[in-house]
Amino acid sequence: MEDSELESLRSKRMAQMQSELGGSQGDNAEKQKQAEQQRQAVEDMKHSILTQVLNQAARARLNTLMIGKPEKGRMVENMLLRMAQSGQIVNKLGEDELIGLLEQVNSQMQSQERKTTVKFDRRRAALDDSDSDY
Repeated sequence: MEDSELESLRSKRMAQMQSELGGSQGDNAEKQKQAEQQRQAVEDMKHSILTQVLNQAARARLNTLMIGKPEKGRMVENMLLRMAQSGQIVNKLGEDELIGLLEQVNSQMQSQERKTTVKFDRRRAALDDSDSDY
């Protein structure tokens, strides 16, 4: 009798654990699905704003930039979105205006980057010759 009770308790506990595990996996899958839908909605909104702000040639140039230099492309894209949301862009930007913005971004990035140089002191290296056997 005790074995059957123990077996029934084990089976109930196993069923409970499986239902909890299945429920948590279902919750995770649903959360991932919601997060993906939210990301997709943000991407759609971003693309619609960029379509309203840029003409066809400027949009093509931005897409080309995104392929070649994704970090810089996202930086310019975010800058355009901020400008559009704050009302700084009234008319559609053409390719020339986008090139001007790109040049501004390039100059800002170059000023932020610091050139590292390595100086090699040959006199000190000549005195510290490890090939000598004495």
